[in-house]
Amino acid sequence: MPELPEVETVRRGLAPVMEGRRIARLTQRRPNLRYPLPEGFAERLSGRRVLRLTRRAKYLLIHLEGGEVLLVHLGMSGRFTIHQGEAVPKRPGLFHYEVPDGAPEAGTGKHDHVVFDMEGGTRIVYCDHRRFGFMDLIGEAGLEESKHLALIGPEPIGNEFSAEVLVARMATRKSPIKSVLLDQRTVAGLGNIYVCEALFRSGISPKREASSIGRERVERLTRAIRDVLGEAIEAGGSTLRDYAQADGELGYFQHRFQVYDREGDLCSKPQCGARVKRIAQAGRSTFYCPKCQR
Repeated sequence: MPELPEVETVRRGLAPVMEGRRIARLTQRRPNLRYPLPEGFAERLSGRRVLRLTRRAKYLLIHLEGGEVLLVHLGMSGRFTIHQGEAVPKRPGLFHYEVPDGAPEAGTGKHDHVVFDMEGGTRIVYCDHRRFGFMDLIGEAGLEESKHLALIGPEPIGNEFSAEVLVARMATRKSPIKSVLLDQRTVAGLGNIYVCEALFRSGISPKREASSIGRERVERLTRAIRDVLGEAIEAGGSTLRDYAQADGELGYFQHRFQVYDREGDLCSKPQCGARVKRIAQAGRSTFYCPKCQR
């Protein structure tokens, strides 16, 4: 599932072709994704101008004139592709776990479920093979209190996130720190990849009880979370292959993984000598160094 850096990459890729432009026509190819699409979805979006694109946690937020917001969650396989005339289609945010491309002709594939035809001729296609993604229309005034966002914790790259905040949110949590960080009520947007990486950088075992971690170590963890997310955003998200963002720059963060998906490899920290282990926690693979992380 895409994590915060990947969704931010998608936002940055779509913003230049959507912000300030009108959705000339929206085509809805099925009544539902993971959940039913809003009633009158295509009619309510066609003709509306996009004011700006923002992100909250793993949600892409498309703010529309008239006071509504199109909230998009990519699920496990949701992808946007930008088609501009004869130019090679661009897909902002190719991720660590990839899915097959859509149909060669924009918007005609069996998994091309929602098509945005923007004024000026750009076509943006939302393709979702597994249909675990979803879209909803929400009034701007009630966005933060909506069922999707009401319980989400602070943004980890925002000013509201700090060691003090994390200490308070972990104080009574008896679960492993890995599980607590994956809980979106603790902190927004973190997923399996970046939690593994941040715990490795801060030297904390993913099995350690959250409430048992001292203030000094939480300080290191907070910095590690910020650093790993910042580096991934700068690199353009995580993918197993090099790819061009909408501006043509390549993303290489997958080459910087220090523990994720590196089971059996030597620890990347000098003079450690241990090998990366993989365990299962709550049905998810956890990668860590048993020597460096305590």
